[in-house]
Amino acid sequence: MEDFNMNMDNMRKRWKPKKPKVGKGMKRAAAVILVLAVAGVFATDCTYQIQEQEQAVLTTFGVPKAVTETGLHFKIPLIQKVQKVNTTIQGFPIGYQQDSNEVVTNEGIMITSDYNFIDVDFFVEYRITEPVKFLYTSQEPVEILKSIAQSCIRTVIASYSVDDVLTTGKSEIQAKIREMIMEKMEEQDVGIQLVNITIQDSEPPTQEVMRAFKAVETAKQGKETAVNNANKYRNEQLPEAEAQADQIIQDAEAAKQVRINEAEAEVARFNAMYEEYVKNPEVTKLRMFYETMEDVLPDMKLIIDNGDGTQKVLPLDSFVSGSKDSAAGTESSQESADSAGTEGKASASEAENVKGGEQ
Repeated sequence: MEDFNMNMDNMRKRWKPKKPKVGKGMKRAAAVILVLAVAGVFATDCTYQIQEQEQAVLTTFGVPKAVTETGLHFKIPLIQKVQKVNTTIQGFPIGYQQDSNEVVTNEGIMITSDYNFIDVDFFVEYRITEPVKFLYTSQEPVEILKSIAQSCIRTVIASYSVDDVLTTGKSEIQAKIREMIMEKMEEQDVGIQLVNITIQDSEPPTQEVMRAFKAVETAKQGKETAVNNANKYRNEQLPEAEAQADQIIQDAEAAKQVRINEAEAEVARFNAMYEEYVKNPEVTKLRMFYETMEDVLPDMKLIIDNGDGTQKVLPLDSFVSGSKDSAAGTESSQESADSAGTEGKASASEAENVKGGEQ
């Protein structure tokens, strides 16, 4: 029985399966995993993509090189490194916070040429033009641009009055600041180009001063309105006044010409009368006397006093009419004797004066 048990034990030992060697299998699996990982790293790190608004800087053992072409590019993993740079227009505010719009006092408060404080907000726009210089010339190229912008802003604002900064001088101020910043950025050469700088807002630093400036601005606008209304009224009234002046001048010229014509007619009449007087002095004197009486007698009344206090007022119409008839007869007889005669109303003394002047 003991022999049988011993034989059974020997048979079990012979037919017992061998345990596999664990160390070799694990090494093979680890090696496969390592190879796959390295292959994955190489597969993912050997290519890079550049978008339209991007540029890249490829460094090989620390030597940078700019890559500007868009699309898919290859590189050597673990040896070459890629840094992408955004080349679109970017910007930052000066004088306020862009998110909360709160005032940044140490950036926005400035002093003008007339020693007034003013709060001016700017917005600076820039673009990265040279990625290599942007990444390796300075650690903070954007901060350099911001510092230069603040310096130029304060320099230019200090040369203008507060009225220019608040109202009419903004465009000129912006142009000067932009030109000054571009000159200094060319000297720094950090791969950034200034695109534009604009004044977002300008106002006095306190509410009290702000109200005073608003009152001044309102007064200026009122002044401009009054001047414009005055110019409008002048433009409306000036043509009318000029027309009236022209009319007065024309009337005066017409009156002058009338007086000249009348004077010339009087001279011609006196000359003609004198010619008649020279021909027949007595007849001309008598005729002038009758004509004068014709003008004087119709307005007179005849009063006859016989000495006893009795007065009679007789009308002179019958006498005047009779004198007119006799004068007409005399005149017709004289006209038949003379070849030419002219009518006139003048005294004999004037005719004699004319005669004396001619002599």
